[in-house]
Amino acid sequence: MEVIKHENQILAIIYRDSDWTEGLNFITPNELFIQVGTWWYPEGKKLASHVHKDFERTATRTQEMTYVKRGSMRVLLYDNNQNYLQDFIIKEGDLAVVAYGGHGYEILEDGTQIIEAKNGPFIDVETDKTKF
Repeated sequence: MEVIKHENQILAIIYRDSDWTEGLNFITPNELFIQVGTWWYPEGKKLASHVHKDFERTATRTQEMTYVKRGSMRVLLYDNNQNYLQDFIIKEGDLAVVAYGGHGYEILEDGTQIIEAKNGPFIDVETDKTKF
């Protein structure tokens, strides 16, 4: 797992297919406004049925996690002033959590399939994004 920081803020967390470990593992630190974890259990493992209680949480920004099901994608990272910092490639089985700063994506292969998860709901471009 690789954590990319700029000015002491997490810009991205890269979790490669080879980073998986057995059990329940949270990739993101508890203080981050998005939580991403992995499950790896043996056959027959039972997780208790449950209902999540209503509990108010406050999120002041929308960011996302992308998982590459098939293909590959370049992730471009920017600081909060929209200055390019660096990029990296995620491939099949990899995921990236983008937190602070800006980001962009470039699909590198035909047929690339990505799963995106973020805190939501997405309202609209004018409310949620500043494009550059």
